Amino acid sequence: MIKAIAVYMDGTFLDTNKQFDQSRFEEIFKKLKDKGIIFIVVSGNQYAKLKSIFGVRDMFFISKNGVVIYKGNEMYSYCSFNRDIFQSVVDDLNINNKIDQLIICGVKSAYILKNTSENFKEDARLYYHQLEEIDSLQALPDDDYVKIAFNLNRETHPRLDKELGEIFKDSIKLVSSGRDSIDIIMPNMTKGQALTRLLNEWNMSPDDLMAFGDANNDIDMLELAKHSYVMANSEDALLCDIASAVAPSNDEQGVLTTIEKVVLGYS
Repeated sequence: MIKAIAVYMDGTFLDTNKQFDQSRFEEIFKKLKDKGIIFIVVSGNQYAKLKSIFGVRDMFFISKNGVVIYKGNEMYSYCSFNRDIFQSVVDDLNINNKIDQLIICGVKSAYILKNTSENFKEDARLYYHQLEEIDSLQALPDDDYVKIAFNLNRETHPRLDKELGEIFKDSIKLVSSGRDSIDIIMPNMTKGQALTRLLNEWNMSPDDLMAFGDANNDIDMLELAKHSYVMANSEDALLCDIASAVAPSNDEQGVLTTIEKVVLGYS
């Protein structure tokens, strides 16, 4: 019996234009609540970004790839890096590898350098609604830090992800959120592990969970859920072997269609 539904955002719940059928979702969400089914949004994005999409709702938001969890508008739980280790990773990227287009993610806000390009700043603002520009990455504001996000240039840094993984092997985990977009997160703080913590707190099992994803960093979430769906638009063939079924593409509102058929019994 499905008691909770977890959905990834980009490429899964949202279509190519970063939209979804809001009126259709409203109807589905009300029916899920009536059945006592918990709806969980899972994303690498900030809670502020997710809140701007869904508003304040009686649902769970797993943000920043499993590190920060909100229940409605309230902080539910979070885990952060050791500050010295985090600064060492930032310094390796910024000083040793000369990368300044980094998004440094804290619980309070995300941070970027003032002297980066306007194009980079505009891209960052699309995903991080709480965003501050700072003078130096070696003088980070007072915050609890949970993630570093950047785009890896394979021409200039062909082995950077492997080198970072070797240098900080016990302290960080690198995940790809699509092509060469890299998130550096804490070990044991993935989407699947965040969902496992919630299921344990709710006295549920993976048999009670339905999950939707489309990319490499959704693997452990799909491995966890008994009712797991990879989107038809996914470019990762491995997910088809992991998921229990294929949902219609994100541009066909495949998540909503599958919930209607499988959970709500629409014909």
